[in-house]
Amino acid sequence: MKLVIQIPCLNEEETLPVTLRELPKRIEGVDEIAVLVIDDGSTDRTAEVAKEAGARVISFTANQGLSRAFAAGMDEALKMGADIIVNTDADNQYQGASIPDLVKPILEGRADMVIGNRQVETLRHFSWLKKRLQKLGSAVVRKVSGTRVPDATSGFRAFSREAALRLNIVSPFSYTLETIIQAGKKGLAVTHVPVGTNRVERPSRLFRSNWSFIKNQTATILRIYVMYEPLRTFAWLSAVSFFAAFALGVRFIVYYITSPVGSAGAGHVQSVIVMAVLAMLSFLLMVLGVLADLIYNSRRLTEDTLYRIRREELAGRGRPPQ
Repeated sequence: MKLVIQIPCLNEEETLPVTLRELPKRIEGVDEIAVLVIDDGSTDRTAEVAKEAGARVISFTANQGLSRAFAAGMDEALKMGADIIVNTDADNQYQGASIPDLVKPILEGRADMVIGNRQVETLRHFSWLKKRLQKLGSAVVRKVSGTRVPDATSGFRAFSREAALRLNIVSPFSYTLETIIQAGKKGLAVTHVPVGTNRVERPSRLFRSNWSFIKNQTATILRIYVMYEPLRTFAWLSAVSFFAAFALGVRFIVYYITSPVGSAGAGHVQSVIVMAVLAMLSFLLMVLGVLADLIYNSRRLTEDTLYRIRREELAGRGRPPQ
C-alpha cells in the first residue's frame, strides 16, 4: 500500500520545510510514503527546498493556478503508483499528525474520498463573517452534491486510487468544491474526519476579499451543477418563464372580460407581447435543456473512456483499482 502526499506550492520557501518536517514517516497499514511537491511557477527557492528535503518535484515554468497544480499532482501521484493520495497545503495550515486519521476510512474500505474537517466554528483566527460564509458555502455544496461534508472548502483531503482516476478538474479557480460535487454525482463514497490546524498569519493567495471568494465559489458551484444536472437546471428556468407568461395571460383575459364593452383589452396589449416573448423563452430554454442533457450524456461516455484509458496506462503501477 503506497501513500503519496502531494503539496501544491507557490513561493513557500519559508513554510515548506516546517510542513515537510511534520509529515508522518510511518502509518499503520501503509507500506510506503512518498512526498510530491508541485511548484506552481515559484520565483523563490521552493523547488530547491523541496528537493533538499527528499521530495519529488514537478515544476511549472509559469504560475498555472491551484486547480492545475492540484490536477498535475494527482496525475503524477498515480504515475508514482499511489494507492492513496493526500493533498495538503504548503503553508502548514493542516497538521501532518492528522494524516493517519485522514487515510483510515480509505484503508478500511469505507470511503473513496475523505475531507479534513477543520471545525471552522472553533478557529479563532477566522472572522465571524468568514465562518458564516464557510458554513453557507458548505451547506450549498452538501445540497448540490448529495454529500454530508461539513467543511467543503478544506484542501486537506485523501483520495483512493479509484477516486483519483475518476475525477476530472474543470474549474480554473479551485478544486475543493468541484471534486466534492463530482464525487457525489459519480457515486463515490465521501466522508469526513476532524483534523488539527495551525494558525496561518499571511492572507490567502487564492482570493483577495470575501466578495472575491463568494463570486468565484458561487460561479464554480453553478458551473459544476449545471454540468451534471443540465436538464433539471434548464427545466426550472423554463418553468419560471412559462409561469410568468401564464400569469400575464391570465391578467390579460381578466381585463378583457371585465373591461367595458367596446374597450375590451385596450391598453393591455403589452401584456400579450411580453407573454409571447416569455412563452418563446420558455420553449427555447427547454430545448437548450434537452441539448445540454445530450451533451452531458456524451461527456459521461467520454469520461468513462478516459477512465478506462488511464486505468490501462497505469496498470501495474501500484494496486490496480477494484
